Amino acid sequence: MQTILLLFVLGIVLLVLDLFTPGIILAVGGVLAFLGATKQAFDEFGVGGGLLAFAAGAALLTIALYVEYGLLPKTRFGRRFFLHTPEHGASQAVTAAAALTGKECVALTPLMPTGQVEVDGERHEARSLDGHAEKGARLRVVGAQNFSLTVTKLP
Repeated sequence: MQTILLLFVLGIVLLVLDLFTPGIILAVGGVLAFLGATKQAFDEFGVGGGLLAFAAGAALLTIALYVEYGLLPKTRFGRRFFLHTPEHGASQAVTAAAALTGKECVALTPLMPTGQVEVDGERHEARSLDGHAEKGARLRVVGAQNFSLTVTKLP
């Protein structure tokens, strides 16, 4: 019985600590502790005890997640850990792609249909609208899509 309770407490502690650390390792450990406690309950107390332990674990997990994600963000301490306003921005400036439109470029790698091109001495990811383009092929930038340039072959 003590092992079951300790595993449930360990699971809750690991899931709470997961909020304060990057990665998923602590969350996985918490879930495994909950599963271990449930398995131990099935082994010691049979189906009835195992189901009761599973229900208790699910209730504890629900309460812990409600406190962590429902109540904590509203506290002064919790506001430091949660994003409350949307972040606006882009990883690549839209004007950079617009400034390159119409310029000639050279394929640094074969484009099948994606690869690397050089425009004005800078390396960019590109997608060929014409399908395959050999390394060294002369291309023209016709636009941008997602995070890559869109190019076509020069006649």
